[in-house]
Amino acid sequence: MNKENIVLQHHIANAKNNKQTSFRFLLDTFWSDVYNYQLKRTHNENDAEDITIQTFSKAFDKIHTFDEKYIFKTWLITISKNVHIDLLRKKNISVVTETSKDQEEKVYLVVDENPTPEDKIIREQNLAKLLKDIKQLKPKYQEVIQLRYFQELSYKEIATQINEPMNNVKVKLLRAKKLLAEIIKKN
Repeated sequence: MNKENIVLQHHIANAKNNKQTSFRFLLDTFWSDVYNYQLKRTHNENDAEDITIQTFSKAFDKIHTFDEKYIFKTWLITISKNVHIDLLRKKNISVVTETSKDQEEKVYLVVDENPTPEDKIIREQNLAKLLKDIKQLKPKYQEVIQLRYFQELSYKEIATQINEPMNNVKVKLLRAKKLLAEIIKKN
């Protein structure tokens, strides 16, 4: 087993134990693979992004069912394909998932309030500059950043406000913070 596989197995095991840094590692590592796969299928950036968010939401919710005999990327792509098929079946462009109370309770276990490297970068910014940087994000990411950091809403409150499952809110926030940190570093 090569070093990359060892690191990946370590993060999968940690994600199964609800370690936030490992969820972030898996999201960062495989986001492009899933997103590009969906972009080829949907030919629409917004749909590809929504399906990718939903894919990671479902994957993180079901991470304990992942069998290490299989390739993690293939498992994610399979989930992604199923999300897309479900979307086509519903013929509903606004990707919304039903989540049970049980699933939402599991999401609470994943929440880690420790500041991430992205949080530190975001906090160090001058407010006017930060607001300008936030405006470079897509509207759906601007919204979750606004609700979380300026209105200080909980994940559950954000989920209610934007009418999406809490799993999706978590994935959107992880993604939004990463993109915002990249914009800040670039400027």
